[in-house]
Amino acid sequence: MTTDKDHEPGGIPQVKKATASGWIGSVLEYYDFFIYATAASLVFPQLFFPSGNPQIAIVASLATYGVGYVARPIGAFVLGHWGDTHGRKNVLILCMVLMGLSTMAVGLLPTYGQVGLLAPALLVVLRLIQGFAVAGEISGASSMILEHAPFGRRGFFASFTLQGVQAGQILAAAVFLPLAAFLPKEDFNSWGWRVPFLLSFLVIVAGYYIRREVQETPAFARQESRGERERPPVLQAIAESWPDMLRVICMALMNVIPVVTTIFGAAYAVQPGYGIGFDKSVYLWIPVLGNVLAVIVIPFVGNWSDKIGRRPLIIGGSLLSGLLSFAYLYAISIHSVPLALVLSLLMWGVVYQGYNAIFPSFYPELFPTRSRVSAMAIAQNIGTMITAMLPALFATVAPPGAEGIPWIVGAIAFGVTAIAAAAAFTARETFRVRIDDLGRRDAKPVPQQDYERMRRQSVMRSQGSRMFT
Repeated sequence: MTTDKDHEPGGIPQVKKATASGWIGSVLEYYDFFIYATAASLVFPQLFFPSGNPQIAIVASLATYGVGYVARPIGAFVLGHWGDTHGRKNVLILCMVLMGLSTMAVGLLPTYGQVGLLAPALLVVLRLIQGFAVAGEISGASSMILEHAPFGRRGFFASFTLQGVQAGQILAAAVFLPLAAFLPKEDFNSWGWRVPFLLSFLVIVAGYYIRREVQETPAFARQESRGERERPPVLQAIAESWPDMLRVICMALMNVIPVVTTIFGAAYAVQPGYGIGFDKSVYLWIPVLGNVLAVIVIPFVGNWSDKIGRRPLIIGGSLLSGLLSFAYLYAISIHSVPLALVLSLLMWGVVYQGYNAIFPSFYPELFPTRSRVSAMAIAQNIGTMITAMLPALFATVAPPGAEGIPWIVGAIAFGVTAIAAAAAFTARETFRVRIDDLGRRDAKPVPQQDYERMRRQSVMRSQGSRMFT
């Protein structure tokens, strides 16, 4: 017989506080991470690399974007261990400070014209620090929210982690919009692009203030009180959970969709070498509007996963968004801004959220409490590191002047999403498994009738907050 205590780990007030903290922290930290992505597509090829060959400059700039993901597995090992031994709250504060300082430093860098090869070298170093710092953000925030969330509502509450990530992307692009639209091109390229990076000082101040108030999760506290850890969490994760870590690596390849939309898609549409000729300020609206729609869609999809499960939504979202990548790139190739906008909204703003809204609950549910942050962080960041190499690959196999660019890049993207869907298909369903049984392959889900009753009760208890109804 289950009790309220069994399925109400932290209580509704605590889960709302933890969710709000995770959401705001993700907004701030991913604002930092994605302003780099925007600048790498729009201005870095001209500022930090030799201007004699536009194709080389584009490939090199997109490669520095990928370098940040190379550091993520390293950060995942270090920060995952920190989160599993020192608590979810402490690792999230550490991630925030590192990200804010490294991003602010990018805004102070000299250009290639000023210091030559030292400029791209410093850019790479700071991107490595960014990648290291962001490696613990989603796994730490998702685990914190999941472990506070009531049974039957984990998918809904954990989805706010990714809603915060999407909101951070909106903020990143929105900061660039007025600068790109109203500043003369010379001013934008000389100093205007630096403003979003220097504003990252606010991340350090706001992030520390927000996250210092969060309490540690009951699941982590119970695990610590048992004193059962026999080896470092990273080694436990690899020894006990490697099949699920492999699945998460493959599912995390779904990062190919935002790569196609905002990184390669932006370079394809804007950079002179491709000859498409989209205006920079116009193209910036595509990720902004796509993310606005995603922010609306994500909690509904998260809530849906608490009713029908995680796997069906991830599988469907993966395959359909992969197919839509063909159409999106084709719209850019025919110089149709309206069609590119509509397809971006459908592919990224709606369909992709079948994966994006679900993985913050599904990934940590695959692992036990004692190694949850380490296992998720390492596996997810290896997967995203692989996809971060794709922009440079796309620019290499489909360079300016190549024929059939939408079909070449679209085929690669769809193949990657098919791998992610296959990994989700082989995973076990987790949405009806109790928090302390997560990570056990022999764990039995709560019977459907009891689960529905518990879920209805938790929904009723959460009606007091407008944010989470």
